[in-house]
Amino acid sequence: MSTELTEEEMRRALFGGAEPTLPLIDSRAQNTVPDPILTKPVKTAKKKQVSRRFTPRLKVTLRVGNEFEGEMHEIVHEADTLSLLVAEQDATKTARKKFRFVEVVSVKSI
Repeated sequence: MSTELTEEEMRRALFGGAEPTLPLIDSRAQNTVPDPILTKPVKTAKKKQVSRRFTPRLKVTLRVGNEFEGEMHEIVHEADTLSLLVAEQDATKTARKKFRFVEVVSVKSI
């Protein structure tokens, strides 16, 4: 037995036969359309109404004014968050729209 193989024999060994075999296609099978299967639509479960949960609120008291060392007014801002820092920033941001000087007095949970 010879250990040397020709290039053609190596290709057949690695990649299979020289001519790839194509699957036979039945022309009658392609022309037929399967009958549609009718199914009843599945009823979706109705969503339960979620009761309103307690929303955390913080009350931020601010001292605001438009004059430096002038008349100051106290306003209260309610924030829907648990974070003291976010509540304080939100309150000062809304107060700065109307007033020039804003000072945070207190931040309390409601």
